[in-house]
Amino acid sequence: MPVKDEPTILASETSDPGDFDVPATALDRAQKARLIRMARTTLGLSQAAFALRFRVPLGTLRDWEQARTTPPDFAVAYVRVIARHPDMVAAAMA
Repeated sequence: MPVKDEPTILASETSDPGDFDVPATALDRAQKARLIRMARTTLGLSQAAFALRFRVPLGTLRDWEQARTTPPDFAVAYVRVIARHPDMVAAAMA
């Protein structure tokens, strides 16, 4: 059983020399970064335009998309709503 403060490590595939161990938290951060980046690019918006339209600080958006920081769950939910209903969210923010 892992120690409470010790991160869970996802082991590499031993048959793949290019694979490497990765903490589960890093994988989670990367998946959230991809979701946010895909929502933005699907809308055809630059980071600056997305940040302005949906009132997300530009630096925060960049950090999330580049997986420098992990977005909180509410932010991921917000981006999912934006992806499904961008005009409605933009109107609500206006």
